[in-house]
Amino acid sequence: MYISNTDQEKKEMLEKIGVKKFEDLISSVPKEFLNPKINLPAALSEIEISKKMRELSEKNKRLKSFVGAGVYDRYTPAAMKAILSRGEFLTAYTPYQPEASQGLLQTIYEYQSSMCALYDMDCSNASMYDGSTSFAEAVKACLRISGKNKILYSAAINPRYIETAKTYLANDPKYIFEEIPLSGGLTDEKYLAEKIDDSTACFAAANPNYFGLIENIEILNKTAKSKNILTICCADPFSLGALKTPGECGFDFAVGEGQSLGLPMSYGGPYLGIFTCRKEHIRQMPGRICGMTKDKDGKRGFVLTLQAREQHIRRDKAASNICSNQALCALGATIYCALLGPKGLKEACMINNSLAVKAAKELTSIKDVKLKYKAPFFNEFVLELPMKASELRKKVSEMFSIDPGLDLSHMGKDFENSLMVCLTETKNESDIFELKKSIEACL
Repeated sequence: MYISNTDQEKKEMLEKIGVKKFEDLISSVPKEFLNPKINLPAALSEIEISKKMRELSEKNKRLKSFVGAGVYDRYTPAAMKAILSRGEFLTAYTPYQPEASQGLLQTIYEYQSSMCALYDMDCSNASMYDGSTSFAEAVKACLRISGKNKILYSAAINPRYIETAKTYLANDPKYIFEEIPLSGGLTDEKYLAEKIDDSTACFAAANPNYFGLIENIEILNKTAKSKNILTICCADPFSLGALKTPGECGFDFAVGEGQSLGLPMSYGGPYLGIFTCRKEHIRQMPGRICGMTKDKDGKRGFVLTLQAREQHIRRDKAASNICSNQALCALGATIYCALLGPKGLKEACMINNSLAVKAAKELTSIKDVKLKYKAPFFNEFVLELPMKASELRKKVSEMFSIDPGLDLSHMGKDFENSLMVCLTETKNESDIFELKKSIEACL
């Protein structure tokens, strides 16, 4: 932003501050950080810079990827791209003036309605930054509601989500995070029942979990609810075309990463944090909520509602310091859901699952390669290899321009030979056989 202050205005401001010149304000900043020399090449014409960018792009190594773990290579429908590129959506700003923002407010309302239907929950906000942010905010809501300090979570939740929640609460040592271990890759409900005590605020699980396995979230929720604690489910929205919903299983909060609803991966973004809850918890919901109402003439209208809890009004008393949302990404997810519909989303889920099952069968036919877990999976699974997964991944990518999956060594020593493979609707059977051939050649 450029503010055209006159010399006289600058002089008056400096006198008010109590300094003689602007440089006095930045005198404590080391000189090497002030007006540093930037080593930029000579300017180029539009034709020259286009040619230069093409040359640079050709240096990129394109890999056929079988990596998932929370970010998925999904097909983006052409209609979705066309609608999102319209100027009224692409350049829209915060809808604080409802009389001038009815179109944008309606898209947010439609998004909220879609997420409530998808997750089978009562309420949704206008979206958050990403899935991990939504998860951390759900944990904070449970702490506020319960007044307790212990958070139990499944060891099969995406570790990035747990790191984010811990970062949120890092400055307050009274909060305790306790991991519920796994049995056969699934959350151990018996151990969960034993660990719940009077200090427990909530329990959080994921479905499908970080290893792609389908958890029995209904039993997990019942186990937690029998001890009167709040529950959070991290659910991949794409999978809800086929799997049981968090609402159906009785969870208090349901969150997820909306990138899998047709949004591009784009080197780490854009992401979309889905946040839904039961109606009794709506005033603990962070961010924005768009409501539908009537104007003085009885016509339908849309507004931002329950704003008193937002950071920009309540400041330090707010439930969260988030008062924004991912409106364009949320619109993309809404368009995706509308284009596919319940039937189409279910069919897409079945395609993903069928491809994953086929891939698992083919890859485990390779000598000394087996499935790490026996439980049912959705669209990704973990292979146990006869060598380090990191070494295999490097060989396959260098020799065949294929990224065969995610090396899970970051999960501990027991995972050094574990490779998580993901299949989506963007792959087919020939891709599976190509992957199988490349792995066989590198083992």
